[in-house]
Amino acid sequence: MTGTQRRGRRIMMTPHERDAFLTEQRTCRVATVGTDGTPHVGALWFAWDGAALWLYSITRSKRWAQLRKNPRIAVVVDDGHDYGQLRGVELTGSADFVGEVPRTGDVCAELDVPERLFATKYFGLEQMPHDGRHAWLRLVPEAAVSWDFRKMPG
Repeated sequence: MTGTQRRGRRIMMTPHERDAFLTEQRTCRVATVGTDGTPHVGALWFAWDGAALWLYSITRSKRWAQLRKNPRIAVVVDDGHDYGQLRGVELTGSADFVGEVPRTGDVCAELDVPERLFATKYFGLEQMPHDGRHAWLRLVPEAAVSWDFRKMPG
């Protein structure tokens, strides 16, 4: 990630903490922008491979249509109930479309790792089930901001 977090250095996650957090969390919020500038936010499941966030999106969704016109994206993964337990990561950049659309399982070496991670995480399977309605988006973050309020003193 090329971006540098300026504010909140005291409570930012280390790279190891951020990777562990993104690996264990199950739901993210994905923000896209329509042609008129209206934001759209929706929840998705994801896989983190240590360098990229992989999003498995319905191809007939508003999100998909907006990303086709403007690939800029922001994603937030957060957790915590009480104020002192809040933690999260915001990733920003451009989404890449990877594999066939919709995904039917054609051989795509680029998807071997994310599909294995996703299938294990959400389905308890070794291989990804394909429904012919979803396809893959990859976000290699240009910037990341993280916070972990558990690091605050007192």
